[in-house]
Amino acid sequence: MNPALKALAALLEYPDEDIVAALPEIEAALAGEGELTADDRAAVAGLIRFLGESDLLDAQEAYVELFDRGRAVSLNLFEHVHGEARDRGQAMVDLKKLYATHGLELSANQLPDYLPVFLEFLATRPRDEARGSLGDVAHILASIGAGLGRRASPWQAAFRALLRLAGERHPEKRIAGLDVEDDSTAAALDRVWEADPVTFLGSCAPQRTGPQAIHFHKRAAS
Repeated sequence: MNPALKALAALLEYPDEDIVAALPEIEAALAGEGELTADDRAAVAGLIRFLGESDLLDAQEAYVELFDRGRAVSLNLFEHVHGEARDRGQAMVDLKKLYATHGLELSANQLPDYLPVFLEFLATRPRDEARGSLGDVAHILASIGAGLGRRASPWQAAFRALLRLAGERHPEKRIAGLDVEDDSTAAALDRVWEADPVTFLGSCAPQRTGPQAIHFHKRAAS
């Protein structure tokens, strides 16, 4: 079990009384993660303070306004590579099967590509495997982090920490170097993202046994 990934998964969930009650435990788990720098931990501590000191209804409203408005900061990973394309459905099926192979069964209302669910799964995997899988989605994590930065959101700190755990040496620079449009405006919400293909677990290749890495591929510019 990787306590830091489990803690970050909790911080990215919809805040409720249980999450708030667990904040000291979450902070302790992140403080014990040697791969995070002091600056990483300080940034996440700001998010923890925000959640702990805010009125719960205000925190919940901020979360919904942030993550449920616009795709740029969506916590559903496949939205960033598939949009609403039909390929997303098969990718979801593949991911759910991967979870089941390792004993993780989702509830009826959980989407397999929801980032906190993905992190909960990686928290159960060996550290090197988890780092590799985070690396596969690092470009998505950086993009979400950049989008959160445009909105001056305290939740950006969680993405900086995730990039560090993916092996990124300078996650804050990678996030700052991205120019991500704020798509939460009414005009932007009317635009439809171009769907990018993704290959997932070699779904077009012959079946292989044993755990497989997660690979997200972006379409080359035409």
